[in-house]
Amino acid sequence: MLLSFLSLLLLLASAAAAVAEAEAEVEVEEEMVVFVLAGQSNMAGRGGVVGDRWDGDVPPECRPSPSILRLSAALRWEEAREPLHADIDRARPCGVGPGLPFASALRRSAAATAAAEGPGAEAIGLVPCAVGGTRIDEWARGAPLYAAMVRRARAALERGEGRRTRRLGAVLWYQGESDTVERSDAESYGGKLETMILDLRSDLGLPGLLFIQVAIASGEGNFTEIVRKAQKGLKLPNVICVDAKGLPLEGDHLHLTTQAQVQLGKMLAQSYLTYGTKAMSFSTGNRTKAKFLCGLLVAAILCIL
Repeated sequence: MLLSFLSLLLLLASAAAAVAEAEAEVEVEEEMVVFVLAGQSNMAGRGGVVGDRWDGDVPPECRPSPSILRLSAALRWEEAREPLHADIDRARPCGVGPGLPFASALRRSAAATAAAEGPGAEAIGLVPCAVGGTRIDEWARGAPLYAAMVRRARAALERGEGRRTRRLGAVLWYQGESDTVERSDAESYGGKLETMILDLRSDLGLPGLLFIQVAIASGEGNFTEIVRKAQKGLKLPNVICVDAKGLPLEGDHLHLTTQAQVQLGKMLAQSYLTYGTKAMSFSTGNRTKAKFLCGLLVAAILCIL
């Protein structure tokens, strides 16, 4: 009986050490949640762009934060700041897009969670991939833009800061305006988008990857509603649609204004927080298991006594 009691005490001490180790691991291993931003100019951001110049206005929701990073064109992590796509979509000036307001809204949600439930601070990694004026065919598997998107997503998951673990939270997609010019393009849009999503999930090895798409608010041609219907009617699992219709447009009647981009970023964040996985808290699996083991051992000792 004494030997059994001493053995249980030894196991209890080991479990306590495991708890301490798990607690320490939680303190130093921060998770970076990565988001791919893809599509055309309204994802790249034209908020505040008039003619060939950006007005430089940076709303509070778009201001830099040490915990919000971007993957540069050279595949280096750096603090994210507007214009987020400046070195990716280089043919035209970029302005404010939805990426930074999206990330800022997630950070505010994480801060609120931390205040209520304890530490939960994570880094957010944004991977700009959008290029203005592109059609869905240019994002098909085998096309340069598709290849670049896959390459950058893989690089983002391989490259961390310190002891950060990395996972892909979602793809944010805003594209389709250039497919409203020809009826044939508009009518085939839904099938091409579905194929692209399935190909991307396959190539990244993430069959359940969350895909949050924006239903376009404007178009370059007369078949905008056909594309919008295809976007809103997509039936793939883990595909969410956020509707941009009604958000204010710039004077060109095509691109979202700065404030519209801020609003869209918040809408995308709310969609992710509602339907996505719990991305904004530390993983506590090891710590929970260790504490559970401690509880079992204490119960066993009490039974012996």
